[in-house]
Amino acid sequence: MILAGDVGGTKTNLGFFDDSAGSLRLLDFKTFPSANYRGLEEIVQECIQASHHVTHACFGVAGPISEGRVQTSNLPWVVEAKKLASLLKIRSAILINDLEATAYGIAVLDQTSLLTVNAGKAVAGNQAVLAAGTGLGEAFLYWDGQHHLPAASEGGHTDFAPRTGLEIELLNYLQEKFEHVSYERILSGPGLFNIYQFLRDTGKGIESPSLKTRIEGEDPGAAISQAALEGFSKLATDTLDLFVSIYGAEAGNLALKTMALGGVFIGGGIAPKIRDKLLDGEFMRAFADKGRFKELMRSIPVHIILDDKAALKGAARRASMEKQRKVVRK
Repeated sequence: MILAGDVGGTKTNLGFFDDSAGSLRLLDFKTFPSANYRGLEEIVQECIQASHHVTHACFGVAGPISEGRVQTSNLPWVVEAKKLASLLKIRSAILINDLEATAYGIAVLDQTSLLTVNAGKAVAGNQAVLAAGTGLGEAFLYWDGQHHLPAASEGGHTDFAPRTGLEIELLNYLQEKFEHVSYERILSGPGLFNIYQFLRDTGKGIESPSLKTRIEGEDPGAAISQAALEGFSKLATDTLDLFVSIYGAEAGNLALKTMALGGVFIGGGIAPKIRDKLLDGEFMRAFADKGRFKELMRSIPVHIILDDKAALKGAARRASMEKQRKVVRK
């Protein structure tokens, strides 16, 4: 029995998988609000009180993994592989970055789990994945001629590079609020609110009293994006337009840096909710706006991941791969 986890700042998903028939089969699934717990071990302890006998485990965690340990990016947690293995009474547990887990999951997604933004020209080559949600995650998959090999990245924390006068103003505004302005400060749920505040505070939009009330009573990013999609507020619409443009530009940056001719996959919780905006042309215009490389960029397939269990399935696949390696060694 495989225990897989997808650990994020908002929620933690755990799933029990069986791979005895040669493919992964989800037997049981539970989701937990991360902020309600002191750590991953507490969630796992609650979960394993069930009758499942775990033999292998892998957890995708939002944060940089080093020597089986991670300080989570958007939670006050320290997660350690040795402690999880001891708790589960197994020889070892695997920790990987959450976007690395999503990268592993791409191989087990079917076509109904993907929405194509740009068909491009599919070739055998590197792939890239980025995901805006509570934070911004990035990873890539190296093509070795036979297999895609996922690799973690903390690219979401790289310096925001403005491309227009408006984006330069946004950078200047955010530099007054934060010590370091990364892409995550913009391309995330909290980032949507940062853009909204910038446009509002610099007089580029007028906040409606009703939207202000919604923002105060709900998750700000969700309230803003919903108001934009409903056409309820021009300020919200302008916010989402700028968000999508910067999202497309950074997706293109990642594609160029990794030569992701095999495709770019947009994951995370935000993309499926704003799919219509991602399909209206602005995302791909910014994605392809790379000067002399414009035609190359237009040839790259781009897909939205619709399956919210992609990272969980990826963590399960990584555990299953480790299980098979041990069988081969024997």
